[in-house]
Amino acid sequence: MRFPAVAGQFYPGEADELIRLIKDLFSGITISPDGTIKGAVVPHAGYIYSGRVAATVFARLPAADTFIITCPNHHGLGSVVAASRDVWRTPLGDVEVDLEMVDALAKRIIDLDETAHRYEHACEVQLPFLQYLFEDFRILPVSIGLRDEKTAMEVGLELKDAIDATGKKVVILASSDFTHYEPDRVARVKDEYVIEPILRLDRGEFYRRIYERGVSACGVDPIGAMLTATRAMGAREGELLMYATSGDVSGDYTSVVGYAGIVIR
Repeated sequence: MRFPAVAGQFYPGEADELIRLIKDLFSGITISPDGTIKGAVVPHAGYIYSGRVAATVFARLPAADTFIITCPNHHGLGSVVAASRDVWRTPLGDVEVDLEMVDALAKRIIDLDETAHRYEHACEVQLPFLQYLFEDFRILPVSIGLRDEKTAMEVGLELKDAIDATGKKVVILASSDFTHYEPDRVARVKDEYVIEPILRLDRGEFYRRIYERGVSACGVDPIGAMLTATRAMGAREGELLMYATSGDVSGDYTSVVGYAGIVIR
C-alpha cells in the first residue's frame, strides 16, 4: 500500500474537506469531457495555488481504463525511471494500479520501484481529482528522475508499446510545474516560450528551449515522455487551457512558480 505522503499539506487530509475544496476549484468550470484527448500537462503544487489550473484540465478529460501519470522524482530516491505496482491510498479511498499494463512494460528502461514513489507528491496530488470525476479506472504511475530527451523518448515508446499490448483506453498525464522562484514577469515570458512547442508536440524544440533559457520546470522528462507516447498514439496538437502563477493567489509577484494546464489531442 502506498499511503498518502502529502495529505493535509498539499490538499486536505479529511475526505469531506477535500471534496468541498475540489468542488470549489471546479466552480464556474464546465465539465465537458473531450474524447479526442490523449494526454495532458497538469501542475502539482498545493491545491490552493495550482488546483484551479489542474481543474481546467481534469474537466476536459474523457473517461479511460487507465490514466498513466508521468511525474518527476523530487526526492531522488529509488530507480531513475520507476513504475509502481502498489495500491495508492488517498482520503477519498484506494486507487488500483493497472497490473496488466505494468506486466506489459518491456522493462527496457522503466523499473519497478516503490521507493521512488514513497514521498513523491507529483503523482499523488492528481489522484483526488480523478477519484472525484471517475468511478472505474486504474493508474500507472511512472516517475522520471532525469532531464534527458533520449530517456524521455525511450520511456514514451515503452509506454506506447504497453498501451498497444493491452489494447486499453489510456490518457497520459504529465505532472509538471514550470518556472520556479523568479519574478512573475520573467516566469510568464519563459513559460510561454517553452509551452509553445508543447502545443505543436515538438519534443526536440521543447528541450532546446528549456536548455536555451534555463527554464526550471520540474517535469521536463515527464512532459517529453508524454509527448512521445501521444504522438505515437496519433495526437497532432495541444491546447493551453489556463496559465497562472502562484502570485495570482499569494499576491507576491517577486518570486513565483508557473502553472500550465494543457491538453493534447
